[in-house]
Amino acid sequence: MSENKDGNAGVTLIVGGTGKTGRRVAQRLTARGLPVRIGSRSGEPPFDWEDATTWAPAVRGVESAYVTYYPDLGFAGAAEKVRSFARTAVENGVHRLVLLSGRNEAGALLGEQAVQESGAEWTLVRASMFAQNFSEYFLLEGVLAGEVALPAGDVKEPFIDIDDLADVVVAALTGPGHTDRLYEVTGPRLLTFAEAVAEISQATGREIRYVPVSPEDYLSGMIAGGVPADFAKDLTDLFSEVLDGRSSYLSDGVKRALGREPKDFSDFAQETAASAVWGPAADRVGAVSGSQNNG
Repeated sequence: MSENKDGNAGVTLIVGGTGKTGRRVAQRLTARGLPVRIGSRSGEPPFDWEDATTWAPAVRGVESAYVTYYPDLGFAGAAEKVRSFARTAVENGVHRLVLLSGRNEAGALLGEQAVQESGAEWTLVRASMFAQNFSEYFLLEGVLAGEVALPAGDVKEPFIDIDDLADVVVAALTGPGHTDRLYEVTGPRLLTFAEAVAEISQATGREIRYVPVSPEDYLSGMIAGGVPADFAKDLTDLFSEVLDGRSSYLSDGVKRALGREPKDFSDFAQETAASAVWGPAADRVGAVSGSQNNG
């Protein structure tokens, strides 16, 4: 991270700073005494992907930015907004952009291109499926209920622990040697969702099973559960796109960025089981607060 004219480290904007990866990045930077601005609707100043008038105030005085797009960079229209935001950021003096992208998502590639063409120093962190989806977002409810349903069949995924991902992002924001680099980050081994759920079951000592469902049934189930139809369809379409085996291989982004191996899923399962997240309801009060799906 470069210093400003006063010799102090510049401010880093964390777009999606209350989300799964964003809050971890913010915590790491703050722990190092580096100034952070949280980019969220409740931030000061506020940031909203749906309101472009909030972007310029959010980036004024900012040296670098970690960019996550809600709900997903692969969704229609996301790349155009990222391009407009990147242009606004550079026009207001932002020098470095680190983008969270999705592995093998056609739409996400357009978002990556937008950042690469922005004129800023850039780093792309292209992530596989998060291990923490089982503990902080859309798969948590299924884990707690004892049944995880997903239209993923027996496809294998290299689940990435987002503590590793956050470490890569912080390295890219603060250290040399990460400019114009793509880090595709995965865990160290491939697991089917059934195998991942079985490891969670073993770690918790509870019976939890994985149930493969069709995209149509998954879509109708989400809508019946109150998820807006358009969002439910976009998410189901994204799963159908990326959970077809195209990501069933390992990448070395964590090692290239950090010089160490990524955390194994079994370690994630054991550590999370020791917390309150998968415990009885009374123990979970506040355990998953702030775990939004905005990166």
